[in-house]
Amino acid sequence: MEIILKENIEGLGYTNDLVAVKPGYGRNFLIPTGKAILATESAKKVREENLRQRAHKEAKLVEEAKGFASKLEAMSIKIGAKVGESGKIFGSVNTIQLAEAITNLGVAVDRKNISIVNEPIKNVGSYEAKIKFHKEVESTISFEVVGE
Repeated sequence: MEIILKENIEGLGYTNDLVAVKPGYGRNFLIPTGKAILATESAKKVREENLRQRAHKEAKLVEEAKGFASKLEAMSIKIGAKVGESGKIFGSVNTIQLAEAITNLGVAVDRKNISIVNEPIKNVGSYEAKIKFHKEVESTISFEVVGE
């Protein structure tokens, strides 16, 4: 069954992608929840026209995303956490705290677009995370967890 996605779905595709899924997944979940539409001939023509119109805007978005990525790679990101006597963190550092730290530096990032490489983080030290700014632009940044 072919469908056209109306929003980004992790592991499946991005908005306006034409994807093939199993019929039950498409009929029972994606289409009723409004995440996709059935890929009829008229829907495919509308999709092609939308892609043609968005091509220029997409190029501008990719350049902007690359700028954000290079800006963020140059910054040093530090996240403060409460630490016990042995150097272990109370709780763990997750994408929410990382997104807040990045936003405080002036680059707006949604926490859903961040994936920490060695999760969970329970000790003080340096770590890496991957951030998707755009479907074509992904950046790996390093950050440091420091004790407060």
